[in-house]
Amino acid sequence: MEESQNNIENGIISDNYKGLLDNNHKEQWANNINGSRTQPQNMAASMVRKKSDPILVSNVRFQMLRSLLNNLQEVVLGTKLALLFPAIPLAIAADFYHFGRPWIFALSLLGLTPLAERVSFLTEQIAYFTGPTVGGLLNATCGNATEMIIALFALRQNKIDVVKYSLLGSILSNLLLVLGSSLLCGGLANLKKEQRYDRKQADVNSLLLLLGLLCHMLPLLFRYASGLNNPFATNTLQLSRISSIFMLIAYVAYIFFQLKTHRQFFESQEGDEDEEEEKPVIGFWSAFSWLVGMTIIIALLSEYVVGTIEAASNSWGISVTFISIILLPIVGNAAEHAGSIIFALKNKLDISLGVALGSASQISMFVVPVSVIVAWIMGVQMDLDFNLLETGSLAFTIIITAFTLQDGTSHYLKGVILFLCYIIIAACFFVDKIPMNETTVGNLGTVLEPSSGVLVA
Repeated sequence: MEESQNNIENGIISDNYKGLLDNNHKEQWANNINGSRTQPQNMAASMVRKKSDPILVSNVRFQMLRSLLNNLQEVVLGTKLALLFPAIPLAIAADFYHFGRPWIFALSLLGLTPLAERVSFLTEQIAYFTGPTVGGLLNATCGNATEMIIALFALRQNKIDVVKYSLLGSILSNLLLVLGSSLLCGGLANLKKEQRYDRKQADVNSLLLLLGLLCHMLPLLFRYASGLNNPFATNTLQLSRISSIFMLIAYVAYIFFQLKTHRQFFESQEGDEDEEEEKPVIGFWSAFSWLVGMTIIIALLSEYVVGTIEAASNSWGISVTFISIILLPIVGNAAEHAGSIIFALKNKLDISLGVALGSASQISMFVVPVSVIVAWIMGVQMDLDFNLLETGSLAFTIIITAFTLQDGTSHYLKGVILFLCYIIIAACFFVDKIPMNETTVGNLGTVLEPSSGVLVA
């Protein structure tokens, strides 16, 4: 038994150990699995994973080497996005040898794509051992780790507009691009079937998004009603910070609602009961170590992205607004997006809706207010005023999504409408190029360059 337990910690789950589990342990393990899968983002990301062949490492003589090879096989090669991993050392080499900054930006974006999916995989592996509650909280906080890290590095460099644009883009991308593509592909693949989904989860997430929209609109309306031309007015900042605190309270209530009191609303999307029961493939400490290492790499690449975004914008002739709102969210959530479409093709719309709405709610009610509060702590004046064009796009996106999901049924025309809405908004931000010589004077003698979001003393 002791040797089997050591195998679990080293990431090797043997058949002998499975036989030693009594019924109580098996039941507890199954509960942990179900608890870790309450977040549909994990299920969508799992669609781009590939199963490894244990025979390749089972014949290795030394246990430590066998454990290391098993971890490498499961973590690095266990995804269909493994072909993008070479972009990580290439981005580091490009920065070290001072290659063109647009190249550093492009390689860093490519490197972030598999890392975002692998973080989801590792948090899911940890959740097998921590239980449903802790696992659910871990998934809720790490589900958008890439966006959060990019936001923190942008705040450290006072690139407030980059933070706002990237977070806004994540919400728009999930609600229009991901959900629209899923409904479109699912409707075309299931023309002869009635596509239905449970409205309960959609209603809960819609309420959260509407609350977040209110918190975004009030600072904007307050600024226009007060006739304040300064976007960093003290009163607007205070309102944004207070609203952020209440947004986090609402998000905590949502997590408690999801994991404890109304779990049945979210369990219907976990898949068919006859599907093969999933098991952990690496040990707890192995998964934790890999998670820490990959988080450090994500932080490094995020710093590259934030530091080179203006250079890429100038070189490619594309505005920072378009790059932040359109390109960054698409690359950061590519794995979940692909998984959502695959589930829609299988007529499992509950999972597709859970991916799109859950991730959008997470960004709106967790990542955005945390960014405001962290900026407050850092002495950076970030508020919830995302300007008129951005806030208007967010408002119409949430409203049209709520109308689309109100009847509990789906067809491909709904997907077409949502997808076209995203294309129109993307075109709007593509042509929205503020000249580099136009600046807005802020307080404390700073100058804001609207086209780059950089504060210059």
